[in-house]
Amino acid sequence: MLSAAAATPPVWMILPFALLLGTIALAPLVASAWWSRHYPKVAFGLGAITVGYYLFGLHAGARVWHTAEEYFSFICLVGSLYVVSGGIHLKVKGGATPLENTVFLAVGAVLANFFGTTGASMLMIRPWIRMNKMRITAHHIVFFIFIVSNVGGALTPIGDPPLFLGYLKGVPFWWVAAHCWPMWTVALGLLLGMFLVVDFLNFRRVPPALQQEARQADQWTFQGTANLAFLAVILGAVFLSRPPFLREFLMLAAAAGSYWTTPRPVHEANHFEFHPVKEVAILFIGIFATMMPALDWLEHNAAMLGTPTPALFFWGSGTLSSVLDNAPTYLSFLSAGIGALVTPAALAQGQAVLPALSASHPEIAALLADPALVRLLMAISMGAVFFGANTYIGNGPNFMVKAIADQQGCHTPTFLGYVGRFTLPFMGPVLIVVWWVFFR
Repeated sequence: MLSAAAATPPVWMILPFALLLGTIALAPLVASAWWSRHYPKVAFGLGAITVGYYLFGLHAGARVWHTAEEYFSFICLVGSLYVVSGGIHLKVKGGATPLENTVFLAVGAVLANFFGTTGASMLMIRPWIRMNKMRITAHHIVFFIFIVSNVGGALTPIGDPPLFLGYLKGVPFWWVAAHCWPMWTVALGLLLGMFLVVDFLNFRRVPPALQQEARQADQWTFQGTANLAFLAVILGAVFLSRPPFLREFLMLAAAAGSYWTTPRPVHEANHFEFHPVKEVAILFIGIFATMMPALDWLEHNAAMLGTPTPALFFWGSGTLSSVLDNAPTYLSFLSAGIGALVTPAALAQGQAVLPALSASHPEIAALLADPALVRLLMAISMGAVFFGANTYIGNGPNFMVKAIADQQGCHTPTFLGYVGRFTLPFMGPVLIVVWWVFFR
């Protein structure tokens, strides 16, 4: 399963990626004005160094082209969902109570499995901000990212890109839901419980008169119903891989159709503009380019990480998914697990237990036929999805949510503030509990 286009770069070529991550983390904190003007130069410059080395040093043009295709698919999905969701205006009551907020997040977590974490996030972030506009603060944005943009989508291949790649490699569509729902339930339950407590403490500080005023200000309405059809086109296109670029063409066509048919008052009500998606597109050009050496090194050296165990692969795939794109990280660890554990005897067992799957995907059949190896695949799947919540760049929707929140004047933590104030005290314990109960 090792990529045919993968090159073998020296480890020092990971430096541009480390510099980009460090700049994304620190520059908005210490030089925000400079960063807002010059972040495109940083992203393009560091990306150009890596791409230049691959083209002229490693002569790995195929690898660069493959990464460009992945980036194009990524930005078409994220951008089209951003445009279509911007044409849907869900007017909600303000002054939401902690319980109402918790129910809203739980619904978003379920929807993430059918709309994808990106689709659910783009559809629900604006109503989420409006229903909490009286007291919107950092914990509202971060817990939304934790739950709707990441953990919620851990049950289906539609939910998160790593699971979709697993589906394309042969993992049955409902396998993750059937085997990983206990992990999903525990993680989601803990996060919702934490949010309820934090939000209740925040809600208590709002005077009752202001609470009542906010609740009377708006009523529930839904505008932009036609965009649900464009959203369905995008989600259906996700499953198309042939002919080349048909999927991306349909996504862009749906976005264009949505943009030109949505009434202007709906866009104005959503404060719709292209700056958030432009910022994400520019930064992720740099991220996709500079992370090539890190992913290629991992793919060639994952077997050196030690004896494959569920715990090792949960923490290994998870930790790297916090700062790398979690989809190729998932594939790299899946490749390492197959290379180390799928023996001729395992292939024979897969043929006997799952003959239909073994005919088309023998290595996946071997994994699914052995209960011990099933736990390994569960660990890789949950590690890649859950740990994507740990940073703004761990999963595509994270940065999109932050950009929309910033554009609407919400207080969002810095890169380091996100990790220090929320990931470590809230997401960290959840990951430890999931490891201790299921993968230890």
